[in-house]
Amino acid sequence: MWWLVLPALFFFTVFGVVPLLGVVALSFARWNGIGAITPGGLEAWRAVLGDPGLLHSLWVTFEIMAVSWLVQTPASILLGTFLAGPQRYRGFLAVLYVVPLLLSSAAIAVTWKALLDPNFGLGAGLGWSLLSQNWLGEGGLAVGVIIFIVSWQFVPFHALIYQGGVRQIPRSLYEAAEIDGAGRVRQFFSVTVPQLKYTIITSSTLMVVGSLTFFDLIFVLTAGGPGDATRVLAVEMYQTGFLGNQMGPASAIAVIIVFSGLIIAQVIRRLGGRDPSASQLEGM
Repeated sequence: MWWLVLPALFFFTVFGVVPLLGVVALSFARWNGIGAITPGGLEAWRAVLGDPGLLHSLWVTFEIMAVSWLVQTPASILLGTFLAGPQRYRGFLAVLYVVPLLLSSAAIAVTWKALLDPNFGLGAGLGWSLLSQNWLGEGGLAVGVIIFIVSWQFVPFHALIYQGGVRQIPRSLYEAAEIDGAGRVRQFFSVTVPQLKYTIITSSTLMVVGSLTFFDLIFVLTAGGPGDATRVLAVEMYQTGFLGNQMGPASAIAVIIVFSGLIIAQVIRRLGGRDPSASQLEGM
């Protein structure tokens, strides 16, 4: 039955492996995006690794990655646990919460950019000076806004993952905790969270690796500004390749993004201990 994997292997090779190999090869070439491609050796890599802007982009990328993970994970766990309850109205709320996932990142960015405009946005309309700040014109505020919007958009997705994980936890564990006198808060930290270990690993992998590719949301909101305060690796790659017409260095940045994601994913799997795809009930 091994031949059943051939279609999936074919599409993975054509749309995954081949483009990746092409990007790796292009990182060792010279190309302005229009003319002929010529060999460039390590020229592109020297230019990228010697650029101090790369370290800044790495820092901003990992800053947004780490802080958004710290915000999204507890919020997703709490929301997923809440939605896993038996009350009927929670099904309606689950549908309502998933609305941000139905919108494109570009549309979300345009909407929030209009709402946060200090002159014509929500703060000016309501007369609230607190909301009338230059949210996207100051570096610290702009990074905070991006983290908030990213969390607002993707918390529902991860909440659905945790909702499924909570529903797989046997009711007998909670009954045993109740017999021992544990309240709801103690049950949450002593039963729910430990049983969600592998769900947390899966969600964290998707969350962290996915944050490496944030582009459309950030580009529409700030285009990497103010200055280079929100210039993440994906924006750096775009500006280098399509605005600077340097496809070789841009491809090198793309390779860095890919291998950074692979390394981070492996680290998360290692921290998880056992196989994260194993049943949560194994070994009980």
